[in-house]
Amino acid sequence: MTLKKIGIFGGTFDPIHHGHLILAREALEELGLELVIFVPAAASPHKPDFESAASAVRLEMVRAAIEGEPRFGFDAMELERPSPSYAIDTVEALRKREPAAEFFYLIGEDNVERLNTWHRFGELAKLVQFIVLDRTGRQAEQPYPVIRRHLDISATDIRNRVATGRSIRYLVPPAVEKIIRARQLYREPEK
Repeated sequence: MTLKKIGIFGGTFDPIHHGHLILAREALEELGLELVIFVPAAASPHKPDFESAASAVRLEMVRAAIEGEPRFGFDAMELERPSPSYAIDTVEALRKREPAAEFFYLIGEDNVERLNTWHRFGELAKLVQFIVLDRTGRQAEQPYPVIRRHLDISATDIRNRVATGRSIRYLVPPAVEKIIRARQLYREPEK
């Protein structure tokens, strides 16, 4: 019996953008995953001063971005439990749900350096195979398998573009852009 292969893609997703989706698709195909689960974080323990959009809105954007993609799913568990969001808690919950699955934890290249500081890292490393999603194109050496695709798209840039009135078309799915506009996210406060 072969194990079900599931990717876990955690993050703030503020907003989710084409870079996230393209790399998730690459991981799905390169690793032969059956499913990639997007898990929006309530509050990242590694970004304590970052104030993200409301959890419900970020979840709405994730849902809109992956709609119609049968091998992409989402889970709101980190939004439903008290902050901060720890990957180990998420993985343990998913393992209870899918005991016969092999889990691949998708992390951004920018997280590798501090990965060993994650809560209960030793236990987490025994439960998942870390996969680095590298969109920088720098070809840096990594201690884990890497999915590389040079994509110059970032959530920070998207938020800045919205704040300064510039277009985000082609950076996020149209459904996500519609939510950002309707909810008036990332706009500079009125003076």
